[in-house]
Amino acid sequence: MTDRLAAGEVEGSALRARLVSLALCVGFLAVTMKAGFVALAGPSGQEGVSTAFEEPVRRADIVDRNGVLLATSVNVYSLFADPRAIWEPEVVAAGLVSVFPELNVDTLTRRLSDNERAFVWIKRGLTPRQHKAVFDLNLEGLGFREESRRVYPRKTLAGHVLGYAGTDGQGLAGVEYALDAELADGGQPLRLTIDSSVQHMLESELSTAATEYDIEGGAGVVLNARNGEVLGLASWPPIDPNRAHTLASDDAARTNRAVNSVYELGSVFKPITIAAGIDTGAIRPSDHFDVEEPIVIAGRRIRDTHRIPGPISPAKIVSESSNIGTVKVALMLGARRQQDILENLGLFERSPVELAGSADPILPSRFDDIHAATVSYGHGIAVSPMAFAGAFSMFANNGEVVEPTILANRNTEREVRRVISAPTASLTTQMLREAVVDGTGAQAEVAGYRVAGKTGTAEKPVAGGYARNANIASFASVFPSDSPEYVVLIVLDSPKADVGRGRTAAWNAAPTAGRVINRIAPSLGVEPSFDNYGPYDSPLVRSVAERRSTL
Repeated sequence: MTDRLAAGEVEGSALRARLVSLALCVGFLAVTMKAGFVALAGPSGQEGVSTAFEEPVRRADIVDRNGVLLATSVNVYSLFADPRAIWEPEVVAAGLVSVFPELNVDTLTRRLSDNERAFVWIKRGLTPRQHKAVFDLNLEGLGFREESRRVYPRKTLAGHVLGYAGTDGQGLAGVEYALDAELADGGQPLRLTIDSSVQHMLESELSTAATEYDIEGGAGVVLNARNGEVLGLASWPPIDPNRAHTLASDDAARTNRAVNSVYELGSVFKPITIAAGIDTGAIRPSDHFDVEEPIVIAGRRIRDTHRIPGPISPAKIVSESSNIGTVKVALMLGARRQQDILENLGLFERSPVELAGSADPILPSRFDDIHAATVSYGHGIAVSPMAFAGAFSMFANNGEVVEPTILANRNTEREVRRVISAPTASLTTQMLREAVVDGTGAQAEVAGYRVAGKTGTAEKPVAGGYARNANIASFASVFPSDSPEYVVLIVLDSPKADVGRGRTAAWNAAPTAGRVINRIAPSLGVEPSFDNYGPYDSPLVRSVAERRSTL
């Protein structure tokens, strides 16, 4: 009996021992699983972790017209935590801060202590070095998730065109936002009309202008007038899409000034007014206008910036940039016909270019005589540089405008509109050529390429009126003038006066455009021609052109 009792006790003790052992094993296994959470979620596999997530979808690449890679996606590890599996949040937080010093240890400790949550992001898009460092810490309750991260290998190049995508892959600006659904589907690369070489040169010269003239902002557009393709589109200050997440929401670099901003561009509107007057028969090219005395409309006195002697032709109105002459043409044209041509040019609506946030123009509330007068020389109407470049392209495309596009191989869908006749377009281009040779645009000349263009210097609007010491300087051009194909537009916000020179467009926007054309023309395959350099020529233009050709 005693033996049976002893045996029973032994068997009971053994059973209890086995139960205790089993409990200890289960407990040890639990500890081991917690301690080994990172190891299970390491780079060699994510058993028990990765199965909860779908494989990251690769967003389509973005390339330029020649296949140069502008945006792509790479797989990266992102770090998360399961607070329910963390026993010592202070220890885990301290370890993570040693790898990510930008994190706050107290805030992180509180987040890791929230046992009601099963998933907390710690850091998205780890570098390989950071990934290894966290893995080597072997901390409890952590895991990695493989994600697709957008990268822009050329940094600021075409940054405002590309825009950027967020950490979850959604497009947030630029092409990334405007064509988010198409890019998210993956597949073939999205090909843009942008030429990386042209884009680089445009951005480089805009940056030079920013330094040289201490501008507050700027924009540049290079457009193929024949098919509407945007070859270059730049905004200053530039943006690096890789670092967009580090910028404040109101940072100036976030704004694409070529598309998202509107400006009163000033006298670059004058050739449009003159062309409209000629094309409608309101004036003749041989007409002459007295511009020696200011003109008064609705009690407002309109004058020129300098005295222009004698009656002058429409061509001289353009080359001398006469406000008085332009207003007289506008009054003969009439407000209704003026509105018609501006609307036909697309200046009464936002640019149709495929970029997010295209700005609406600011138009007069009514087109009475005074508003028709000021709009004729580019005041009282504000448009985006992209919209104006598209309108100005009629001078390089026989009087027609093609809706601008940044998407390659899709031009068949673009609207083509005739605005003025081909002879009027050709005649106005000759006037623009004279404005460079014998007018305010001399600093834009480039030897062999016969630049035709117009300067614009407008007062800068501010709250309650216009700034006394700030202006918007612009230069709109086509080249080569004997067979124009390309449009180059430069807009500078608040350029400062150079030493011994003024702050008008003749001294900043015009030479900037000239430097751009000097660099991009060979890249575009435009052959220089030095034969019969006329019909217009001057010693000043010769000196500028020859000096630039040596740069």
